[in-house]
Amino acid sequence: MPLTRLAVADLPPLLVGCGRAVVAALLAGLCLALTRQRLPTSHQWGRLAVVGGGVVVGFPMLTSFALTSVPATHGAVVIAVLPAATAVATVLRTGERLPPVFWVAALAGAAAAMVFAGLQGAGPDRVGWADLLLLGAVVAAATGYAEGGLLAREIGAWQTVSWALVLCVPLTATLTAVSLVDQGLPSAGPSAWAAFGYLGVVSTFLAFVAWYRGLGIGPMASVSQVQLAQPVVSLGWAALLLGEQVGPTTLLGGLVVVGCAAGAVRVRLAASHPIPRPAPRAASLPG
Repeated sequence: MPLTRLAVADLPPLLVGCGRAVVAALLAGLCLALTRQRLPTSHQWGRLAVVGGGVVVGFPMLTSFALTSVPATHGAVVIAVLPAATAVATVLRTGERLPPVFWVAALAGAAAAMVFAGLQGAGPDRVGWADLLLLGAVVAAATGYAEGGLLAREIGAWQTVSWALVLCVPLTATLTAVSLVDQGLPSAGPSAWAAFGYLGVVSTFLAFVAWYRGLGIGPMASVSQVQLAQPVVSLGWAALLLGEQVGPTTLLGGLVVVGCAAGAVRVRLAASHPIPRPAPRAASLPG
């Protein structure tokens, strides 16, 4: 969130959202070519399209446009519902059955994020378009995480990310070109271009290699808990890099949303890996 906010301060959001994927796709294509990876199957291409639509196109695009009008701290709190959304997407994808308390925690997290968004806007009953974009980004990322985590077990972590990036190149390159033709090469400062480079090389490629590797090893219910640290880290970097104020409302909203997300993830973890109970002792016979 902080580096996306830094990039869109001087660069067009369409360029930031799609250009970063083009940069990452160049690295991915090079790695695939050098290692001579086998092409995915036709069924796997369809699943890679789901991954690409979620994390290569959907999440970067939606967050880039949203952060043109809201601060990174605001985005970090709304995105904090992502761990719960990822757990929900995984449950729906795998058909896993979980107790009602899981759904209560997940819905409470989404409701808390929307209430926070309304309170930061014109009132508790109004959620701005930027918040709708952020919530859409949550859905996109959760879907891409769930499908990508399962696919990484079949074709490998970095291969999943790389093929998804390459698959989306026709779209991301076209939209990047549209942005450049429409507005020309922006005269942005070094900080904006550095943020753009980080988003392309690290956020859209290297970080996903590590992330899908973790999800592939699994269990995904356990690994997804790592996301709970993301909003906290984002708030800290937003304050350090951008000088944004982290007020009481932001802290309280973040704590509530993270708490609900943690509850949903922990319930799913407990349901997936119940603690075994000791076997009852056989009754001893007299004599």
